[in-house]
Amino acid sequence: MSQQPPQTAQPNSAASYLDLGITLAINSWPALSLAVESNWGGPTSSDKRDWLCGAISDMLNDRPETDAEDLEDVLIQVMNDEFDVVVDDESAAPVAAEIIEMRGLVAKGEFGPIQQMWENWQAKSQQRAGNAAAAFKRVEDEEQDSDDNEDLEEDVDMGDAPALVRVPKEKVEPEIDDDGFTKVVGKRR
Repeated sequence: MSQQPPQTAQPNSAASYLDLGITLAINSWPALSLAVESNWGGPTSSDKRDWLCGAISDMLNDRPETDAEDLEDVLIQVMNDEFDVVVDDESAAPVAAEIIEMRGLVAKGEFGPIQQMWENWQAKSQQRAGNAAAAFKRVEDEEQDSDDNEDLEEDVDMGDAPALVRVPKEKVEPEIDDDGFTKVVGKRR
């Protein structure tokens, strides 16, 4: 399962640009991407990532005093609660800082950096799709070559397989000591 690009049309408002920026930052976070691709959050891992994007957007709108440290705490908490991942590589801090920085850019009406992130994301997605198609084509070609080679080989008569012979196990008689107690012996392997 690969990263899916955010399903977003061209943003037309500041809030749309901020939402796009949040989505791009969250989808680009390697720790979360690995958790989603590995389904560590269960079969709805991708939905949880999408929910996180919306929750961050709501948090920034409802609580404008939110700073990078607050956001980092939320990211770490969600990774722990929803994906059973303890993020101790400090990778949540740059993601949180990037989102807070985007909020500041959007507040000033500067959408260029987010637009550039979106274009980079689309280019990478197309490249990944091209690489996947090329890999699929290579595997398909190798399988075709293998099938062609198998058709050229003659069948070799292997003869009859030898009969399987089953040897009965020896029954071990219990050992009784001088006092009349039976000695317990473990199975030998």
